[in-house]
Amino acid sequence: MADPSPLYRLLYVSENRIAGDVAHVAREIEAILNASRRNNEALGITGALIFNCGFFAQVLEGPRDAVERIFAVIRNDTRHGKIQVMSAAEVEDREFPNWTMAYIGRSPSWEKALGWIKNDTHFAPDERCDRLFKIVMEMAYDSELSPDRTFAAPGKS
Repeated sequence: MADPSPLYRLLYVSENRIAGDVAHVAREIEAILNASRRNNEALGITGALIFNCGFFAQVLEGPRDAVERIFAVIRNDTRHGKIQVMSAAEVEDREFPNWTMAYIGRSPSWEKALGWIKNDTHFAPDERCDRLFKIVMEMAYDSELSPDRTFAAPGKS
């Protein structure tokens, strides 16, 4: 039976506060993804996480109370700083229905597309949040089709 509560989508950005060498950062990101996928599946949340240019961008979509519960955990996570909600609203449909948490890591091809977030917005929400959301979607779907398959497959992420 479908969840009768309205579908809610939240997009935020945050500054990376994970200190350490590349291997340590990779382990922390893996820990974030494992916890996200486990918790999101249990709560009916889907979405995508980008870690690039020294920051995170994440979309969460699902029942509003579940999204807000997960976001409260994120706000208290010391691995995130300068957390800014770029958009939050009820929506008609999920844009990431096949992923409990898609992940897109650092990619030189996306550096330029994402660099403006930190430099131009200073993590402040404005009219450019639609641009960020479209970039997240494009990156997620492009990464799914990537031949290196570093991106988790739909339904398994």
